Amino acid sequence: MKPWRFIAVAGLLLGAAAQAAQVGLIKIDGAIGPATASYVSRALDVAAVQHDQCLIIQLNTPGGLLDSASEIVQDFYDSKVPTVVYVAPAPARAGSAGVFITMAADVAAMAPYTRIGAAHPVELGAGGEVESTSETMKTKIENDTATFAQSIADKRHRNAAWAIASVRQSASITAEQALKTNVIDLIANDLPDLLKKLDGRKVGDKILRTANATVVEIPMNAWERFSQLFLRPEVMFVLMLMVIYGFIGELSSPGAILPGVVGAIALILVLYMSAILPVNLAGLVLIGLAVGLFVIDIFTPTHGILTAGGIIAFFLGAMMLFNGTGPGYHLSMAWIIPGTVVTAAFFIFVIGAGLRAQFKPVRVGKGTMLGKTVNALSRIDSQSGRVFIEGEIWNAVSGTPVETGQPVEVIGVDGLTLKVKPKPNGEKL
Repeated sequence: MKPWRFIAVAGLLLGAAAQAAQVGLIKIDGAIGPATASYVSRALDVAAVQHDQCLIIQLNTPGGLLDSASEIVQDFYDSKVPTVVYVAPAPARAGSAGVFITMAADVAAMAPYTRIGAAHPVELGAGGEVESTSETMKTKIENDTATFAQSIADKRHRNAAWAIASVRQSASITAEQALKTNVIDLIANDLPDLLKKLDGRKVGDKILRTANATVVEIPMNAWERFSQLFLRPEVMFVLMLMVIYGFIGELSSPGAILPGVVGAIALILVLYMSAILPVNLAGLVLIGLAVGLFVIDIFTPTHGILTAGGIIAFFLGAMMLFNGTGPGYHLSMAWIIPGTVVTAAFFIFVIGAGLRAQFKPVRVGKGTMLGKTVNALSRIDSQSGRVFIEGEIWNAVSGTPVETGQPVEVIGVDGLTLKVKPKPNGEKL
């Protein structure tokens, strides 16, 4: 083959290869949690199977669970496909857990007018406020998180000093500052600009060919979408209320079936979610105590003292129920206060009335005749006799003989025969 023909064929092959190049893309917009970690892990596997040049993770997050961020970082380290985190579009941010994810990527990129930082770990309270913890615990968490940030920066040859400052001092910077201080690798205006700037970059042993690559988005599957909406503190809180209402409703109205079935399904879902979400055991115990106090107060004359204690226990339990160290994984007062009010009202007015009704005297049927006093229609002895009661003539028997016209009290019902006894010193009615 003549040299010019060889060059032409090689050029065509290289052009075809470049044209056939493909890049995977996923978009994360919101808090980092278990569903996010699962999505990233699956996307990396899909990108590897598709032989993508790289996987671009377009990121916009206020932060989230540190455990989930750690899983994503580990997946980046183990990935067979180069990873590119792109904080975009403006005014997107990589806050808190997003700092670790961005810096752990093979290539860290940001769009203009975006920001990154504020990775200081906090224990969020029920309303999103920072909870007070002991100084020792604060120091332990801060030191561990700062070391984690430093290890990521060292591995990716990025600014370790700033990574530590983002944790210890909540440092936050713009994309332009991040590029100057070696926190990220490049700034790209948009996705096509990013592909051009990635082209020719060496990642490990691989040189990226992305200039003319086709971008193929890897969407969340049905389960990941469901988990993203479902694995939320608010959803778990509502399911817990369904468990409480369902089981207590079934106990107060035996045989209703539906409340018990709903409560059982909700219980299984709560157990599943409690193994994934950052649930505080003390919060669960307080809510269980509250339910116990509500039920006990229905049957005991405590004048509402136990109910008041139950309301306080339920409120505190709901506040302590989740101990997430990031935005998006706490229970706000907008859920806690209505939940407490509705639960208290449910036990006081609905369940209380239902359970008390079960212990009231029977008002219909044969049981209504017990204790009533009537005159004997005939002589009553242990074998036979008759009385007129409830508009009907009934057979009656008595261990003590009773003469006609004497008053008797109904003390039992045996089939169609009443058991009676003479009223002491009784006169004819």
